[in-house]
Amino acid sequence: MAPVAGVSSAQAPAVPIADDDRDRLLRHAAEARKRARRSRRDAVLASITIDVDPAIDPSAVVAVGRRAGEPWTVFEQRDRDRRVVATLGVVQAIEAAGPQRFTTVARRWEALAADAVGDLGTGLDGEGLLAVGGFAFTDEGATTPAWDGFAAASLHVPLLGIAGCGGRIRATVAVRVAAADGDLTAIVDAALERVAALAPARPPLLDPDPVQRGRVVSALPPAHYEEAVARGVQRIRAGEMEKIVLAREVQVTGRPTPDPAAILGVMREAYAGCCVLAVGRGDRTFVAATPELLVRREGHRLATLALAGTTRRSSDPAVEAHLGEHLMRSAKDRGEHAIVVRRILARLDALALWTTAAEQPQIVQAASVQHLATPIRAQLASPIPVVELAGRLHPTPAVGGFPEAVALPLIPAIEGMDRGWYAGPVGWTDSAGDGELCVALRSALLEPELARCFAGVGVVSDSDPAAELAETEAKLQALLPLLAA
Repeated sequence: MAPVAGVSSAQAPAVPIADDDRDRLLRHAAEARKRARRSRRDAVLASITIDVDPAIDPSAVVAVGRRAGEPWTVFEQRDRDRRVVATLGVVQAIEAAGPQRFTTVARRWEALAADAVGDLGTGLDGEGLLAVGGFAFTDEGATTPAWDGFAAASLHVPLLGIAGCGGRIRATVAVRVAAADGDLTAIVDAALERVAALAPARPPLLDPDPVQRGRVVSALPPAHYEEAVARGVQRIRAGEMEKIVLAREVQVTGRPTPDPAAILGVMREAYAGCCVLAVGRGDRTFVAATPELLVRREGHRLATLALAGTTRRSSDPAVEAHLGEHLMRSAKDRGEHAIVVRRILARLDALALWTTAAEQPQIVQAASVQHLATPIRAQLASPIPVVELAGRLHPTPAVGGFPEAVALPLIPAIEGMDRGWYAGPVGWTDSAGDGELCVALRSALLEPELARCFAGVGVVSDSDPAAELAETEAKLQALLPLLAA
């Protein structure tokens, strides 16, 4: 393929495109146009998938190479055999709101994927044509301008997707071909020129001594949060519900927000056991280092994780072990955890041939805290798409409450904040309906001059408002030091 204008021939691109790759994408695009005309659809997707040098860093290529306003995503978990899915651009957006939002976007994606023309995959997680994105906590989505661009349900089919696992990396380039399109060469070359402009990269470093230090302020006074917890406890003791999860927002202001690429680079090194994610829309980026898997689907196999019950961590191994043991023996935390396990199993019973959960929870260490966690697996009776499965499970009592009919309507009234995508499912799905979505905890919404950090706790009958406030402070330490230094 001839050198692309604006890219030095001496600079090897991160995703090199050979002449036969271009020819293959052109053939796929021509077939896609035929399908669009036969089916009378507005457009059909076409894609190619190629091997990429395993030495590249997919997350850095996307995070560093993104252009202003260009959508991008990263989902990376280093301790799972260096699994990563990183994407750039959008050729098709799928959005919905309301109670059927998960089903709506899942069906639209299923139809797009069924019509698409592309290379067959080789079984690498996240390769091939993808839809990436996330979901707000509530069905109707965010209500404040801070979350513009982050719809109630939002999946993007990216221009470029890079998937890696176990030292192997593959890239997929996609185009959208309309029935009326004439010059397919121009469409294909425009996509490939964008890809060719991406160079191998490493995450930029955070400034260790910035001129301006961030100022950390609670969006609402800490006393408001303690009062909210007390109100939740009062409702629980009155017998209205068993549990409610209440969150708070803390803002970092007074300085330009660090480059999300630099934040991402530090997060993935510090929290290798978490799913580190970033979703960029417009001039905002939503980032998280979350330990909570909502759902992973591989064919008929399903995996999820019940996560509830929290204590702090310590730099002293003996103290940390003591804190973990205390958590395991805590009647309050074990009771809160049992509510989450019970509810997840009840939801899966209607979908699965069998489900299995560990008899006892285990301690998992994530970011600045430790949790009680129970892995849960199931064999599905039918291969329900992973996005629909996410809709069946969200929100678990780990981030919402129980019973949901009582707890969920109370959350915004008591919290006094707009959760947006905080505690919502974020992840990816492939053309077969497999994929993975995590719950966006330990998260922040980054704006150019402001960072909004979120953390919540589960409130039960014997919750202490001051202790729950302290727990949010511990959870906020996952990101605040990076944003306020």
